[in-house]
Amino acid sequence: MTLRRGESILLAVGIPVLLLVFFSVVKVLPKDPAARNEVSFLAPGILALAVMSTAMVSLGIATGFERSYGVLKRLGTTPLSRPALLAAKTVAIVVVEAAQIVVLVPVGVALGWSPKGGGLVALAAVALGTIAFAGLGLLMAGTLRAEVTLAAANGLYLALLLLGGMVVPLAKLPGALRAVARVLPSGALSDALHSALGTGAGVPGRAWVVLVVWAVLAPAAAAATFRWE
Repeated sequence: MTLRRGESILLAVGIPVLLLVFFSVVKVLPKDPAARNEVSFLAPGILALAVMSTAMVSLGIATGFERSYGVLKRLGTTPLSRPALLAAKTVAIVVVEAAQIVVLVPVGVALGWSPKGGGLVALAAVALGTIAFAGLGLLMAGTLRAEVTLAAANGLYLALLLLGGMVVPLAKLPGALRAVARVLPSGALSDALHSALGTGAGVPGRAWVVLVVWAVLAPAAAAATFRWE
């Protein structure tokens, strides 16, 4: 179904690849002093962006319109429970994320990225980030009208992109904004991926705590408030 929707392909693969190539070639972003070059900083951040775009935006908007069109109402007449539906949708997007990784990692390597050896740590962070962002997307989809979900998901996507340390290092943000960014799931995920794949340093404990908290609270809120229609 995702492959049939051109806007989903653009959001899942096109925009992340475009951002990675453009900002790696055009030196306009402030450089992270901990990164060897632009792509060493950008590649982990773009992976975090890809997770956010798929798990929150694509999933939230698609589910919101399924709810609006009555698809979820019909599912509600079956033995399928709300938590089971939300869990199934969360698991399904892992397939899309795997495809994103297959595309983005070779592009990053071709641009000069040399990933560090924290692959398993990065996968753990991606798993937590996926659950957290899917919870946020489904929270919007299950409580708001489809058109409002569309606007809210895209607006939140832009805000988290700017404050998530994905294209602009968190260290370059003003103090107050930096403090806010570090407790957001986007900031925690990009922090974890930058540490695991970019600099090779250990992932800050704060990032793990933030990811776990969001991965617990967001799906729980979505499951508790989700309405079939």
